[in-house]
Amino acid sequence: MLSVFENITNLITLWVPIWAIGPSFFLAVFIPLWLSKKLLYVYLRHWNHPANYEWQGVIVRASARPLTFLALSLSFLGTSEFIQVYDEIANSWTTQLNVLSLISTIVALLIFVDHVGRMSITRIIANGGALKSSGTLLRGLLRGLVIVIGGLIVMSSFGISITPLIASLGIGSLAVALALQPTLENFFSGIQLLADKPIRVGDYIELDSGEQGFVEKIGWRSTWIKMLPNNVVIMPNSKLAQSKIINYYYPEKQLSVPVEVGVHYDSDLEHVERVTLEVARETLNSHKWGVPEYDTFVIFTSFDNSSINLTVMLRAQEYFNRFFIRSEFIKALHKRYAQEGIVIPYPISAINLRQEGGDSHPSIDSVS
Repeated sequence: MLSVFENITNLITLWVPIWAIGPSFFLAVFIPLWLSKKLLYVYLRHWNHPANYEWQGVIVRASARPLTFLALSLSFLGTSEFIQVYDEIANSWTTQLNVLSLISTIVALLIFVDHVGRMSITRIIANGGALKSSGTLLRGLLRGLVIVIGGLIVMSSFGISITPLIASLGIGSLAVALALQPTLENFFSGIQLLADKPIRVGDYIELDSGEQGFVEKIGWRSTWIKMLPNNVVIMPNSKLAQSKIINYYYPEKQLSVPVEVGVHYDSDLEHVERVTLEVARETLNSHKWGVPEYDTFVIFTSFDNSSINLTVMLRAQEYFNRFFIRSEFIKALHKRYAQEGIVIPYPISAINLRQEGGDSHPSIDSVS
């Protein structure tokens, strides 16, 4: 077997210049590996689609470029082993080929980690996660972290001591942190908002200062809240993280809509309740933002100066719709009360002189 190998090497030396033996063997190994990768990805093309962010698709797409570098690494390593039989080139090429093989392997690993991480962030965003407005920032931070770690690994692989460099980075990071303390406070508050998820992009919220609006963007420094008048409140993340927030979209968008009503003291309250419930159910069934399956109810709450007050509970699909549900119900209830003879009294104050011991005619009261 050894003599066969020696005959092959002698034949190669006869037909190929000594300087071309290494590159020729490298190409003889690399080209089949590269073509095999191409054929493999033709077979996996349904997972390699740019819009495929399932985990299988993420792994397949993230492996495309690293496999090329891995083929380079194997080709460099194979060439280094093959040229050992040629003393003329082995001594000068072996070390360089081994270094290139190591670098190619490290680059393949770093590219794979970078692509998997960035595509995972994109996958979370595509599934409606809270990273929608901060995806670019997180992808950039991830790439920077991968580059720094990769550089340290390469330097360590070449025998360069990275301990002084790490110490210098630590001291420099401390100085930068002190100089950028407000910015870093907002940054880490933004990360806290993304992790804890008290608010999400698209939520309708109310701040403790009274502003209300839709969360438009959660950035690395501030959160943008678009108010109903079509202006924007820009809130620093550090202040937002310490504020009391009402999230009208959590745990769900549907919410109850109370409507206060007052009827005359002479009204038949059983009749009032029945008519009010009928109108409430009709409104929830007919209005496009009502919740038909909601079991609406009426509660009589108080004896007021000129009326008996009651509260009707409706339900809207989301907070912003409550205005239209309440408006539609009030119009329908006013019309139905008029048809049923149910009186909604004007606010009045009456003095019963007979009750107060006056000498006026028993049927005459002073009304103001």
